[in-house]
Amino acid sequence: MAIFFADSQISTTTASPQDPLLPWLWSIKAALENSTSGNVSGSELAKLLSDCIGNFRGNVKYKNDVRFLKIWFLSIGMREDFETGFKELLEQEICISNSLLYIWLAAFLESKGRLNDANIVYELGLMRNAEPLEWLKKAKRLFIDRISELVNTHSMQVNDVSESTKFAESYINPWSSSIMSDLLNKISPKIMKYDGYHSSTKAYSKKMNLKSLRNSSRNKTIEIGGKKYEIKGCAGTGGFAQVYKSYLDSNPDDVVALKIQTPPFPWEFYMYRQLDLRVAAKERSSFGCAHAMYLYSDYSILICDYLAHGTLQDAINSYVVLGKTMEEVLCIYYTIEMLYMLETLHSIDIIHGDFKPDNLLIRYAGESVTEDGFQERHGPWQDQGLCLVDWGRGIDLQLFPENVEFKGDCRTSGFRCPEMLENRPWKYQVDIYGLCVVVHTMLHGSYMEVEKKASSDGDFVYLPKSSFKRYWNIELWKNLFTKLLNITPGHYNKELLQSLRKSFQDYMCSNPQLIRKLKELLVKQRASLCTS
Repeated sequence: MAIFFADSQISTTTASPQDPLLPWLWSIKAALENSTSGNVSGSELAKLLSDCIGNFRGNVKYKNDVRFLKIWFLSIGMREDFETGFKELLEQEICISNSLLYIWLAAFLESKGRLNDANIVYELGLMRNAEPLEWLKKAKRLFIDRISELVNTHSMQVNDVSESTKFAESYINPWSSSIMSDLLNKISPKIMKYDGYHSSTKAYSKKMNLKSLRNSSRNKTIEIGGKKYEIKGCAGTGGFAQVYKSYLDSNPDDVVALKIQTPPFPWEFYMYRQLDLRVAAKERSSFGCAHAMYLYSDYSILICDYLAHGTLQDAINSYVVLGKTMEEVLCIYYTIEMLYMLETLHSIDIIHGDFKPDNLLIRYAGESVTEDGFQERHGPWQDQGLCLVDWGRGIDLQLFPENVEFKGDCRTSGFRCPEMLENRPWKYQVDIYGLCVVVHTMLHGSYMEVEKKASSDGDFVYLPKSSFKRYWNIELWKNLFTKLLNITPGHYNKELLQSLRKSFQDYMCSNPQLIRKLKELLVKQRASLCTS
C-alpha cells in the first residue's frame, strides 16, 4: 500500500513558517519522485523517513498531524518487520482519534492477507469513535463486501462469530476479539462478585480529562471511587494503556500504580483474582496484586501495588550501556526465579502470554539475605526476586476444553515462538519461549534468534544462534535451551521445569563463594538502579 503526498498537502499555504516539518515533507516528496526514476535508492529514502520520524517522535505538536502519520506509513511500508513499526506507531499514539489511522492500517493488513487482524483494527477505530466516523464505517462496510466470498469458501468469519469457524482445524486463538468477548461474557457473573470490582455504564465524568494525562501527568490529581490520587509520573506505556505512579490522598507512604486503559478491559482484573484464588500464599508476591478495578464505558482503571525498583529490563540495560552483560551468577539467580514462576503458573492452569523482561519487576527483601535459605527460598530469599505483572494476555486454561491447543500470534517482535512463526499449535510454549528470550537477553545483552540444527537422530533441534562464552557453565545453559526450545506436544510437564531449576540450584549451592558473590551483586544492583 502506497501513500502519496498531494501538492496541496505540503504547500506553504497550509503550514506556518514556524512549521519545522515542512522542509522534511519537501525532501520526502522529492525523494519519492526521484526514487521512481532511480536517482534515489530505497535505502536512502528509508533513512530519510526514519530520520524524520526520529526527529519528531514524541513531539506533541505532530501527534495528531495526518502528514506525520503518512510519513510513518511510508516508513513502515519499506520495512521487513512492519509489525514492529505498527507497534511503535500505536505506542506513540499518532492520530489515534483520526479514522485514517485505522483505515490505512486495516488496508495494509488486508493486503498481507491478515483479514481477521484487519477487522480487529476496524473495530478498534469504531470503539474509539475515530473521526470522521462515517469514513470508518464506510471503509468497514466495503471491507466486509470484499471478503464476503471468502467467508463461504474459507470458513473465516469476521462479524461476531465463534472462533472455531475461523480455522479449518479445531484450534483457538485465545486473544482474538471474538474469543475475548465470549470469555468476558462467560465470566461476567463471577467477576461482578469479586472484591474491589466497580462497574458503571457511564463514562468517566470527573473534572480531570484522563486523556490529558498522556501529555502531562505529574502532580495532577484524579478522583476514583471517591478517593483522590496524586499522579507522580508515568511508569509505563503501551498501545492501549498507561501506568502511573500515584499517591493515595497525597500520602507518599501510600503508593499505588494506576493502569488506565481505553477501550475498557476488565480481563486483567479477572486474572489477578484467579491468582489470588489459586497461588499459594508463599508464592503470591511473585505475581503482582490488584486492589481494585473501576470500569467505565470509556476507560478502565486498575489499581495495583507499586514496586519502585525497576524491571529486569532496566537491570539488563544497566550493563548494556557500559558495553557489558549481566554476570553469570546473577543470570543463574534470575533464571531460577523465572523457572519457579512458570512451575507455579502452569501447575494451576494459567499461562501469562506476555513473558518478557519489561513485565518482570525486581523485588528486594526488607532485610539482608544470608547464605542460609537460598536453596529452599526461606527467610529474606522469599521476599527477594522478581514479580510478574501485566496480565492482559493471560490465559485461564480452565475456561477452555481439556487438552486444548492454541493458534494465534502474540505479535510481539522477538517473542514469537517457532510454533507461532510456523503456524503450528502451541500451548505453554508462549511462556517457555519468553523465558528463553529473557535468559538470552541477560547472557548476551540482545534478543534471541534461533536456528534449526541437525540432531544425532537425523532430525533437527532449535538452538540459539549466539554461542556460549567459554568461561560460562556451558552444559547448564545448553541443557536449558535445548530442552525448552524443543518441547513436543504432549511432552511438557512441571517436572521438566523442576529438573532444570534444580540443576541451577545445585550448581549455586556447590560452592559457597557463588552465593556470596550473588549477595554482593544484588547489593550493588540495588544501589546502582535508581528507585522510582
